[in-house]
Amino acid sequence: MAEIKLAAETRTEFGKGAARRIRRADKIPAVLYGHGTDPVHVTLPGHETMMALKNSNALFSIELDGKGQLAIAKDVQRDPIRDTIEHIDLLVVNKGEKVEVEIWVHITGESAPGTIHVVESQSLTVEADATKLPESVEVSIEGLEEGAHVSAGDVNLPEGTTLVTDETHTVVTISVPRSEVAAGDEDEAGSAESTEAPAEG
Repeated sequence: MAEIKLAAETRTEFGKGAARRIRRADKIPAVLYGHGTDPVHVTLPGHETMMALKNSNALFSIELDGKGQLAIAKDVQRDPIRDTIEHIDLLVVNKGEKVEVEIWVHITGESAPGTIHVVESQSLTVEADATKLPESVEVSIEGLEEGAHVSAGDVNLPEGTTLVTDETHTVVTISVPRSEVAAGDEDEAGSAESTEAPAEG
């Protein structure tokens, strides 16, 4: 994914009151940190930043004082009611550097007829080049039967991406709905009763 440029401004005001004023001006408080440098407090343009964050694991080029710094979002704090962004922690990265990120799991295909799938893990932790971070990974359940499961180690990751999550960690399991299992048991019980010999009177 190409770098997404965001024009930042140095932030000199701090505290809840200052943060509210920043957000009223359609800007977002953020901090740049990493590589042993002192944290740099900045503000980012509200709308552009919100749109950029729709891309999972997006690589940003933070333009500040005429210089660009590559960074990724490590923590995004949102208002739980309005779902607006309140603060962003940005991790400074360099080209060629390996970083750990979370990638979403997308299920594809259909399991065997009569079965359902249960996603045990919505995401996986992986390590990849900071400039080539994957957004998600596809996990196929096509034709899988009851009792089958897919572990993290079974997932095909993009080239250059290394799994950090334990290989034995279950991602998705295949089962039969309990209501159908119960109905099947009742049918079997009914069949057994009908085949029993009648008692002599």
